[in-house]
Amino acid sequence: MRNVLLIAELSLREALRKRLVLILLVLTALFVGFYLYGILRLQHALDDRAISAGLDVRPEGGRRGLTGASVAFSAIFGMYLVYFLGSLMSVLSTVGAVSGDIESGVMQSVVSRPVSRGQLVVGRWLGFSIVNVAYVALLSAALLVGVRVITGFTSPQPFAAVALVLVAVLLLTSLTVLGSTVFSTLSNGIGVFVLYGLGFTGGILSTIGQFAATPVLVTLGNLANTLMPSNALWLGASYHLQPDYVLRLNELARGANPFISTTPISAGTVVWALAYALLALVLAVLAFRRRDL
Repeated sequence: MRNVLLIAELSLREALRKRLVLILLVLTALFVGFYLYGILRLQHALDDRAISAGLDVRPEGGRRGLTGASVAFSAIFGMYLVYFLGSLMSVLSTVGAVSGDIESGVMQSVVSRPVSRGQLVVGRWLGFSIVNVAYVALLSAALLVGVRVITGFTSPQPFAAVALVLVAVLLLTSLTVLGSTVFSTLSNGIGVFVLYGLGFTGGILSTIGQFAATPVLVTLGNLANTLMPSNALWLGASYHLQPDYVLRLNELARGANPFISTTPISAGTVVWALAYALLALVLAVLAFRRRDL
């Protein structure tokens, strides 16, 4: 265990040395500031319309109806961007976790030390998981708190939503580490993004199948979501971000929006995603033990 924590610490220091964390903080601050400025302008526009109509600018209990839905949708879309950026971060930061050291020749000197290959893989996974999870958690908090301060809108179950997004981040991190022990850095990045696209395609197919009452498309979508449940986790998160009046509005649209869901995610899907992430890590350890350097 000590070696695992040591490798994780070295991975964190490597991220700091490469200024990965600094770059992320700067870009994240720009993203959050830009997005919240848009929310602020939206809030000012809604306030002006309320004043013109002789209504309360900040009604007790918050805005409802179409004006309230516009704020809620803005918060939900902002969290979708957080999910997307977290997914991108999970792949790009981890894509060379093992393969990068092999290609640079550093791995030969590392494995000659009293550290097993399994400990190396788990330590790498742990270090990058800490970076990715912390990044998404802080980004989610900044966005949701910012929306709350500006508009007064609070998502019904923000902690449950963020937790599901973090599960997706862990899953993508584990799959990327697995690919890094088997493929080259470039091939690994392409492969994981294809899997990510598969999950997104599954959500689109399920939405079209439900809207058009086509069971075959729904089945294909469910199969894709099983093979790559990252998008299913986001859809589950989106359910917890919607107040009741937005849920009713989306139900009237018969689920025509592929980016949000009107039904909660099943416990089985969450368990499968966690088991999938653990299985990917185990396979990464086994694959690296067998790999010739």
